[in-house]
Amino acid sequence: MRNRFYQEFDLTSLGRGYPRPSEDYRTPFQVDRDRILHTAAFRRLQSKTQVFSAGDYDFYRTRLTHSLEVAQIGRSLCAFLAWKSPLMTEDFYIDPDLVEAICLAHDLGHPPFGHAGERTLHALMRDWGGFEGNAQTLRLITETIYSDWSSRSHRGLNPTRAFLDGVLKYKTLLSETPNAAHHFLYNEQREYLSFVCGGDMAALGGCPPGKGRAVLRSLECQIMDWADDTAYSLNDIVDGVRAGFLHIERIEHWAEGRDLDAEEAGWVEALLRRIRERRLEASSGRRIGEFITACRLEEDPGHPLAGLSHRYGYRLRVDPAVRKESALYKDLALQAVFRSERLQQLEHKGDAVVRRLFEVLRNRYLDEPAAEENAAGLRLLPEVLEAELERETDGWKRARLICDYVAGMTDGQALRMYRRLFDADFGSFADLVE
Repeated sequence: MRNRFYQEFDLTSLGRGYPRPSEDYRTPFQVDRDRILHTAAFRRLQSKTQVFSAGDYDFYRTRLTHSLEVAQIGRSLCAFLAWKSPLMTEDFYIDPDLVEAICLAHDLGHPPFGHAGERTLHALMRDWGGFEGNAQTLRLITETIYSDWSSRSHRGLNPTRAFLDGVLKYKTLLSETPNAAHHFLYNEQREYLSFVCGGDMAALGGCPPGKGRAVLRSLECQIMDWADDTAYSLNDIVDGVRAGFLHIERIEHWAEGRDLDAEEAGWVEALLRRIRERRLEASSGRRIGEFITACRLEEDPGHPLAGLSHRYGYRLRVDPAVRKESALYKDLALQAVFRSERLQQLEHKGDAVVRRLFEVLRNRYLDEPAAEENAAGLRLLPEVLEAELERETDGWKRARLICDYVAGMTDGQALRMYRRLFDADFGSFADLVE
């Protein structure tokens, strides 16, 4: 039975990139999902920091396990809304495969060492268009994944419009908010922004750049965003407790420094009780279910793009009390875990590693006269990437290629390359094996 929620507008692919099958037993959204699952960029998330450095202990979440959890929550949200919402019917519903694909892809662009690496790359790339995790995800999907460097063809996944739009949490170009530290797209990504809007860029003008354009998110993007909030606001607490960063005394100290109302104090007391009774992880699964069932659909006929697709004609509403509870857990994780001296020291190390790697590559391949002097010098990058850099004459594009390489590294790859370059005791044959 055909799902009337989606029309040809939503199913249309970008028309550039790896060819899509002309005939397939899968839906277009299943193709998007499957292509994400089988990419190296997705596999590399297993060794990228979520909260704690990837590989510290086996039970900590990484970007990969987080993405899988977000995808499960996203699919469950679709199932709940299809079952509960009077606005959905048997042949008019949010496609769970599409939402799963969006959730699996949402963190692809994150660099090594979490948000510390993201901030560092943005500072280093300021002269060449900046760096932003969501913008980098868009770049991977449209230009980098499935790249054929030898012929410059078949670049990107050739995604459907609905999938590409679902990944776009932000619809603001850096040129519109030049001092922004995050929440922007690269200026050269304007064509993709135009594509998801069906060429109606004027519709964006009615909303202020930056966070003001959050209202332009498609329904599937809103679902992904709440699934992401649900996963990390609850699961970061679990990981923080298991890692020893969060314990009863620290949580009590954090609460004493806040002006908590009765409702918030009740949530903190319930959290402490679950820790004392050693049932935090089990109860976290139940809380995820409650965060899902706190959602409902509303019609949104005033959306600037509502005439283009049903994806813009509805919005996700979350019970305000549940959003408030989620915000409380995020603040606890931020203040008591992320801003602890141990994690701040690790962030400092991540900043130093990313900064020095980028600077070495910039000096070798970008800076003049250093680049000319080293034209026949040491090879620091893979042969195919060096060949692409040699063909590219635009300095901005060369910088972006170097940034792609650093951002695509796992935590371990970055540390090993750092040691090969700067650690005199690192360099046996076994050390060189990736």
